[in-house]
Amino acid sequence: MTLALNLNDLSHVVEADRAHVWHHLSQHKQYETVDPRVFVEGKGLRLWDAKGKEYIDAVSGAVWTVNVGYGRESIANAIRDQLVKLNYYAGAAGTVPGALFAEKLITKMPGLTRVYYSNSGSEANEKVYKMVRQIAHRHHKGKKWKILYRERDYHGTTIGALATSGQTQRAEQYGPYPDGFVMVPHCLEYRKQWDVENYGERAADAIEEVILREGPDTIGCLVLEPVTAGGGVIVPPEGYWPRVMEICRKYDILLHIDEVVCGLGRTGTWFGYQHYGVEPDFVTMAKGVASGYAAISCTVTSERVFEMFKDDPADTMSYFRDISTFGGCTSGPVAALENMRIIEDEGLLENTTRMGEHCLNNLRGLMERHKVVGDVRGKGLFLGAELVTDRATKEPMDEKRVQAVVADCLAQGVIIGATNRSVPGLNNTLCLSPALIVTADDIDRITDAIDGALTRVFA
Repeated sequence: MTLALNLNDLSHVVEADRAHVWHHLSQHKQYETVDPRVFVEGKGLRLWDAKGKEYIDAVSGAVWTVNVGYGRESIANAIRDQLVKLNYYAGAAGTVPGALFAEKLITKMPGLTRVYYSNSGSEANEKVYKMVRQIAHRHHKGKKWKILYRERDYHGTTIGALATSGQTQRAEQYGPYPDGFVMVPHCLEYRKQWDVENYGERAADAIEEVILREGPDTIGCLVLEPVTAGGGVIVPPEGYWPRVMEICRKYDILLHIDEVVCGLGRTGTWFGYQHYGVEPDFVTMAKGVASGYAAISCTVTSERVFEMFKDDPADTMSYFRDISTFGGCTSGPVAALENMRIIEDEGLLENTTRMGEHCLNNLRGLMERHKVVGDVRGKGLFLGAELVTDRATKEPMDEKRVQAVVADCLAQGVIIGATNRSVPGLNNTLCLSPALIVTADDIDRITDAIDGALTRVFA
């Protein structure tokens, strides 16, 4: 069956969407009186909706995903060619693109050796939690089973992943959650919890305090985002990561870095943790791995972790007894290989660093002009501007007014993001994460739109 559409009149598509599609993160009462937005085409950073309106996308598909931009024919062609050759075989066996992408990926991740495929960031993180629990049973006599996570961090939408959600509103109404997941304090220096000189070290010391409270022999893993995403675009303070590493080694705690957002170039390095000299035991990734052209996620581990599941081949319960059905799709790794080639050949890591600094400078300019901008921060093309009612008190701006800025930009044809329904009273940060191909002119248009929106909303 061929999908036949009259591109001059997509009203039927909009009505079909209204009648049958359950949108993510959406209150659907609104669609009784307004049309749902349906996107039709994308090219580079531009999108066109069913009404023909053009937008510049400053959030890479709304959730930090389309790292190399829309309309990449080479990725589509690579997927097509692979699918007619072999579309799928379960991960209990190998495939050519699965082997080749794992080999390529590991060259970018010194110290790590093994890649486990699945199909979403939530699932990739769940795999780590299961590995940690199995290691506890097999190597620690059932101890070291607890997993620490950080306030404001987010690790996915399944029940297990939400058990490690540092964003209480994301997790609200879905409990009760399984035991053994324990929260540690966040490290946002702008909203200080301690009045000290070396804030980064003090924030890390707070993790040790939780470890000592719970008992070091009960803690198996610490999971952190390298740069907190939906919790407010939080860049860790100086001194934070070295102290975190020291604490993990001191108490034999496995370190899990969630790179679902930051991975594959978003911060200007292949992975966000690589800015800080971190040596993780687990790294998870999804979104930018194939820039949304195919569903793929990876759980990457050290050989030390891998060897823990080979210790007793005579025991039928000794290996990692897990499977991800769509982790066996070949479209994901073949798209990821081409995605990585584009990042390398087009110098997109370097562009991310240059354009990220340009965007941060523009945001600093907005801060000078608008007193509601309390703080700007970010790494590479992963940036935020926190809005406040008063710079002295740092009282957070009401979420509705923050969303009014987003809506004003949208009306101008610029799609930006904002923290929402995450941390009660602190959903007040505008978020920018354009594709890594963004130009200075694109960034100027994005920040000009925010400038105008702040002027109108807070006039």
